[in-house]
Amino acid sequence: MSDVLRVQWTIIPRTAPQPWLACSRCGEAKPFRSSDKIRLNANGKRVDAWLIYKCTGCGSTWNRPILERRPVRSIEPGLLASLHSSESTLTRLLAFDVEGLRRCAGHVEEFDDVLVIKTVLSQSTTSLRRLEILCSVPEPVGLRLDRLLANELRLSRRRIQALAKAGELLALPRGSQLRRPVRNGLRLIVALKAGEDCCATSCDRHGAVDKTGLPV
Repeated sequence: MSDVLRVQWTIIPRTAPQPWLACSRCGEAKPFRSSDKIRLNANGKRVDAWLIYKCTGCGSTWNRPILERRPVRSIEPGLLASLHSSESTLTRLLAFDVEGLRRCAGHVEEFDDVLVIKTVLSQSTTSLRRLEILCSVPEPVGLRLDRLLANELRLSRRRIQALAKAGELLALPRGSQLRRPVRNGLRLIVALKAGEDCCATSCDRHGAVDKTGLPV
């Protein structure tokens, strides 16, 4: 028999990172937003490609380099077709490539607005004593772990910190910090005291849940 509820949280960011760049029209640094459009330029047998960004203040554009002087023959045909059509999966992948973006721009702003999709992996068959959460983060997010837990477990961040200090909340691998952004593969273990309960509600037939609550 098990006294553990295991769930997976798939955390999907809603807003792509935005580089802050000097905008000549605005006369100051401004955040730029991906337009989800790719520009291609063929020069002989070589190709350049850029993801077009727009200033959030005035709409001025900035071309973020994707390919530079790349021989056409070295580009996989499917990728070339996706570049030509500004295929949405590719533009989203590029827009959420934070490390690549940081190589082009100094300051990159990340956002903490996310969609959390919850799936029950296994349920307790006895009185519940432990909640285990596996975090799946397919794209980088700026949301801090303590804020994620506070939002989704409906607790204050002070309560989250107290649980961690008491050893009743563990983040694995060891060394993971509550004040840092949540990352893929993170596993959280919350110990429940006698008399406490953790409820996973609104399950559909596929095991998805809308919310998981933990009493204060």
